[in-house]
Amino acid sequence: MAAQAQDGERYITLASTTSTENSGLFDAIIPQFTETTGIDVRVVAVGTGQAFEIARRGDADSLLVHDTAGEERFVEEGYGTERADVMYNDFVLIGPGGDPAGIADAETVAEALSLIAEAEAPFASRGDDSGTNRAELRLWDSAGVEPGGEWYRELGSGMGPTLNTAAGMDAYVMSDRATWVAFDNPQDLALLFEGDDALFNQYGSLLISQERFPHLKHDLAEQWHNWLLSDEGQQAIADFEVKGQQLFFPNATQ
Repeated sequence: MAAQAQDGERYITLASTTSTENSGLFDAIIPQFTETTGIDVRVVAVGTGQAFEIARRGDADSLLVHDTAGEERFVEEGYGTERADVMYNDFVLIGPGGDPAGIADAETVAEALSLIAEAEAPFASRGDDSGTNRAELRLWDSAGVEPGGEWYRELGSGMGPTLNTAAGMDAYVMSDRATWVAFDNPQDLALLFEGDDALFNQYGSLLISQERFPHLKHDLAEQWHNWLLSDEGQQAIADFEVKGQQLFFPNATQ
């Protein structure tokens, strides 16, 4: 409670992803958490890689990201003390409505990416070490493709700006489904490939080490973490919809 008294306000700083912020999820669920606990959550929405770096510097009280391997490594390295599944959705491949690479007929995401590479069709990559970017690179690797050349554009930007650039370029792009559904500037872009199990997208909440970062608001962060895993938090996530679609599916196990 010392951190609360020192700061005079009950709030935590949460490092999280652009997908959870841009989709509107936090606008929907944080007020419910605040009403229950009296604790506000101030979100720093960046790529997952940047979120890890913020937490490693001791500049965030809590983490909610989507790179399970990276999350487990964060705990193994002593920066975090607990990681828990919170919710999932999936990634999708977006591209020009005319689908010049023909990915809509692909049977797997690996085949779809191979078709894009073979056609050297423009592909817009976030290129920002986000959870989406990390997943995209793993999928290229599983397809046996090393993307590069003029057709492959690494933008170093968040999901929304990357979709905007892809729309302007008539390029293929991989997006989390939530940001795509909430995106309001598709121009000629369309969802062309979905449904492969390899596109599964898990989100996790992490508690940060009190031993390593004693100055953080660990008591408040633990209340947020536990609320996300609680029946109330899981229901709040399930109830969130955009354009009539549920975008995140709770799967916490306590």
